[in-house]
Amino acid sequence: MKRRQLTAAAVLAASLAALLPGPGHAQAFPSKPIRIVVPFGAGGVADLTARVVAQKLGEGLRQSVIVDNKPGAGGIVAGEAVAKAAPDGYTLLLMSNGTAVSAGLFKSLPFDAQKDFAPVATLGFFDLALISAANGRFQSLQDMLAYARANPGKLNVATINIGSTQHLTAELLKTSAGVDFQVVPFNGSPAVLTALRGGQVDAAVEILGPVMGQIASKTVRPLAVMGARRAPGLPEVPTVRESGVAGFNVTSWNALAAPANTPPEVIALLNREIGKALASPDLRKQLAELNVTPAGGPPGRLRDLLASETKRWADVIARANVPRQ
Repeated sequence: MKRRQLTAAAVLAASLAALLPGPGHAQAFPSKPIRIVVPFGAGGVADLTARVVAQKLGEGLRQSVIVDNKPGAGGIVAGEAVAKAAPDGYTLLLMSNGTAVSAGLFKSLPFDAQKDFAPVATLGFFDLALISAANGRFQSLQDMLAYARANPGKLNVATINIGSTQHLTAELLKTSAGVDFQVVPFNGSPAVLTALRGGQVDAAVEILGPVMGQIASKTVRPLAVMGARRAPGLPEVPTVRESGVAGFNVTSWNALAAPANTPPEVIALLNREIGKALASPDLRKQLAELNVTPAGGPPGRLRDLLASETKRWADVIARANVPRQ
């Protein structure tokens, strides 16, 4: 009789233990490779950031972290894949400024970035810059703005495709500075640089990292960086704000998010390990080479960033009359 009572008690205790969350659940994760879905092709700043972080994160988790590139449709393909994935922490989305832009750019999306994803952590921020040809007419942003004020509509500023961060940043610069110039979109950065060097456009807005080589070789001239602080790699180049456009501050960013309803303990573990990875000197050196400033922090910081950026770019899209896709 006692044996039957003890057996029943043991079964009940085991059943309750299986239902209650505990340290064993967090320790069991991850038991298989983690996949980071990247909404860009291989070789860009976002992809390279994801890869160096994935390697270091995998070392900390003692599990493989692989990068899965799913470019196209303004990040919709990648976002939908992660939104529909199992909420178990094994499928993550590399969020970017483009995630915030898409909410205002597309008439409809198969997901709501603020509801269908659980923020994990920001990874880093990186600069955009206003550049001209090395032999161009402008020596500074002040020169360019003075010309634009004296010659409304005659200045041409190149960017990549409509709705990109570069394109919308140029539109924001136009309204923030109170000048009228033409924003000319091209199909990709190589075409932008070709047009700039060929004198077909006066200036261009681009991600800073990929054009550092052209700046170093004096093929192009940096007129200003777009963030609140000067870029570490170009300490002599002023910001747009320092050049007379009050309050201007645009940087691009990358972050990691999981499907909504991913267990909080899994989010906490991933956030903690990402923080450790970003603190490591070798990873910080790798990111510096990409002109990326590492920036982790709690999931709530990413949630606030996404919300504020979504509102900002929706306002820019509306003011610039960018057609919704």
